[in-house]
Amino acid sequence: MSSPVLPAPFWRRLASALYDGLLLLGVWMSALWLDVLVRDLLDLERSWPALRACLFLVGFAFCGWFWTHGGQTLGMRAWRLQVRCADGAAPSWSRAVLRYAVAWLAWMPLGAGVLWSLLDSRRRAWHDIASDTELVLLPKTG
Repeated sequence: MSSPVLPAPFWRRLASALYDGLLLLGVWMSALWLDVLVRDLLDLERSWPALRACLFLVGFAFCGWFWTHGGQTLGMRAWRLQVRCADGAAPSWSRAVLRYAVAWLAWMPLGAGVLWSLLDSRRRAWHDIASDTELVLLPKTG
């Protein structure tokens, strides 16, 4: 008999976000290094809007790949969290795009969109609601 799936507690959501944020920082630093290297080798001018767009896309590739392939980033695995659709399936790429874009908006106004999960009966943040996904706590194994 399987145990019921519970919505992710707020503190686990934050712990997972911190873990993934540190990992993403390393990925972004690598992307910045590559940008500097390529631009210097080709003697290209710096473009801050292009760099910001690149970092946004790199972040999406990082999160989107994990979300669409099992529903767990590395931080989510560490904290036994999983993002899934209502039927339990991993989100599609279109849902992942929407989730990632709205997650940026959810964190911008002092985390208001993430704090929203404290008020929602199903503990969903803005990006969960917009992408019709949920963040759940997985049962302990073993």
